[in-house]
Amino acid sequence: MGAWEIFTIIGTISFSLQGGLIAMEKKYDIFGVYLFGILTAFGGGAIRNTLIDAPDYQLWNQNKLFYISIAMITLIVLLPKPFLKSKELWGNFFDAIGLIAFSIQGSMTAVKLDLPVGAVVVSALLTATGGGVLRDLLAYRQPIVLGEVVYGLWVFLIGLIIGMRWATTTTHLYIIFMVFTILRILSFVYSWKVPIRKLEE
Repeated sequence: MGAWEIFTIIGTISFSLQGGLIAMEKKYDIFGVYLFGILTAFGGGAIRNTLIDAPDYQLWNQNKLFYISIAMITLIVLLPKPFLKSKELWGNFFDAIGLIAFSIQGSMTAVKLDLPVGAVVVSALLTATGGGVLRDLLAYRQPIVLGEVVYGLWVFLIGLIIGMRWATTTTHLYIIFMVFTILRILSFVYSWKVPIRKLEE
């Protein structure tokens, strides 16, 4: 199993759990729980494939990933208490892992297509945040990527590093995954924020 597949599986597991957890927090029915889990896990990849013209099979020929997603959502449906007891902690933890894993996977997808650095960054951003944005809009939440806490910056930096071919080995990718996952966790634990500019009244 290659690095691309590993990061895809990690992202799918994490985002499926996070999407299902958010739906349960909103008290949606079981259909909503599965819908949010699948949308969070696969929505970003679908948007990316459309905009960077990636082959369609990368979305639809993924039976194993769909089964993994369904299994993870079923887990949270059958055993909700351990997750709902500390839903904010679990939600942010799953989000951090999924965000970084899909940032790397999205970057790798664009690199495989020999796209320029800008396209690699966009591919990383779409893959990592696209499904979450769709989910948050359906849940009437402010998309996390548009909040004050550092979020999209980590995705941008990953796309830049991989797009510039500064990370070219599997070891490099795993180091990026560990470092940026820790940074993302620290950013919500300590509420690291990006500068904002408000219009003066």
